[in-house]
Amino acid sequence: MIEDIIKYQRTNQSGYKYSILIPTWNNIEFLKVCINSIRRNSFYNAQIIVIINEGNDGTVEWIEGQNEIDYLYSKNNLGICYSLNIARSIIKSEYLVYVNDDMYVLPNWDLELFTEIEHIGHKSFMLSGTMIEPADTPNPCVIVRDYGKNIPDFKEELLLKDYKRLFVNDWNGSTLPPLILHIDMWDLVGGMSIEFSPGLYSDPDLSMKLFKAGVRLFKGKGNSLVYHFGSKSTKRVKQTGGRKTFILKWGFTSKLFTEKFLQKGKSFSGEVIIPELNKITLLINKVKRIISCW
Repeated sequence: MIEDIIKYQRTNQSGYKYSILIPTWNNIEFLKVCINSIRRNSFYNAQIIVIINEGNDGTVEWIEGQNEIDYLYSKNNLGICYSLNIARSIIKSEYLVYVNDDMYVLPNWDLELFTEIEHIGHKSFMLSGTMIEPADTPNPCVIVRDYGKNIPDFKEELLLKDYKRLFVNDWNGSTLPPLILHIDMWDLVGGMSIEFSPGLYSDPDLSMKLFKAGVRLFKGKGNSLVYHFGSKSTKRVKQTGGRKTFILKWGFTSKLFTEKFLQKGKSFSGEVIIPELNKITLLINKVKRIISCW
């Protein structure tokens, strides 16, 4: 695998505020919109790193013409976990930001995150921006507003006009992109866990590893917004046993972790604490773990 991954580090400057990692898999039209939004709407100068998987839709040729973008290329689809991990070696900043290629960042999204980081004053945190999605979802952290499900019907200018009215309160339970970590925390827990490859349930697993490493601040910023067209890559991936892998690894379900430990989606209430779980909850999770072994 490693022999088939080629790195193109074309930028030679330093002093980036953060490095933004964008895995992409034959999704060129969404990738173009994503990168253009970063150029148009970001407050700080960021190192952009694109991890191209396959790229047989013209992605490679287009990225080659974007001289300020570093990229990695694999002729095979690495998946999210391997993609993010291999990109670590060319990061040139203290902060890693992970964004999906089907996201459009809104003005000052990064300024709001770094304003929070300066207030925190230490490295032990995970922060997420807030997603706006066109379709209703069970995710309590998402704002539902339809500005288009695909590029041809994307209402970009209307979104830019409306977005300030969509701000919400900060919330508990950062697990999903767009997310930001200090690179030392990423290194401490070893990045993404490849047993979840190609990536399903790797997000709550990363949060769980950080929790085990002492992180107690998992915060979603309600004024750092991105528009998410809606899982344009993950819907093409064959579903794997990520849910089973999580419970076998940690002893309880990802749902219990995000809802009981992280209090996902509730108004921000400070650092999370280890909850007291009742006997019935513990028994149910024990049974689920046993069933997962079969």
